[in-house]
Amino acid sequence: MFRYPKMPGPAGGKLEKCLAFEKYDGTNLHWEWHRDHGWHDFGTRSASYPMTPAGFADFRAKHTALGEATGIFQEQFAERLTPILQSQGEAFVAFTEFLGANSFAGLHKADDPKRLVLIDVFAVGTGFYDPWAFRELFGSLPVARVVYEGRFMGKFTEDVRAGKYAVAEGVVCKGGKGADVWMAKIKTNAFMQRLKAAFASDWEQYWE
Repeated sequence: MFRYPKMPGPAGGKLEKCLAFEKYDGTNLHWEWHRDHGWHDFGTRSASYPMTPAGFADFRAKHTALGEATGIFQEQFAERLTPILQSQGEAFVAFTEFLGANSFAGLHKADDPKRLVLIDVFAVGTGFYDPWAFRELFGSLPVARVVYEGRFMGKFTEDVRAGKYAVAEGVVCKGGKGADVWMAKIKTNAFMQRLKAAFASDWEQYWE
């Protein structure tokens, strides 16, 4: 199972052109596709399940707060992603965030309508799509919102932290091409203060 990588803070960025996508406060889920098998596995960062009726049932039993995700993916993503991936290669992992309007620190309210947002696609054997290719190929689907395009620099980091962009948690900056694709996250000061208030001495565990 390929897990979504841990992302560095602003120090992981490069002083070059980038796209900054909204960072969503949800639960990271992966969905695996192969040309010969179609959509075959999915799951969380720590567990994977077969995309079969039994696998869906097992997932919902073990992750009751995430149970709606499988239906949303099948209705809004599976068929629309398939022809794009067929034109690109043999095997891929799509990564989404699952969230509702009041999701916070990975916790979801049962009565909130939920959604999935596509945040990345990994081509097995090649790596992640660069941000411009990702936007071009997958932009017709529900994907992470681009809030900035330009040079990654300290002033942009300060502006995100100060709340000058309309994001609740922060942004993910992505740049580079091919093997040099890089990512860096920036969280708003308001979000970090909310974490501190909610979790007191344990808030640092939610930094990632």
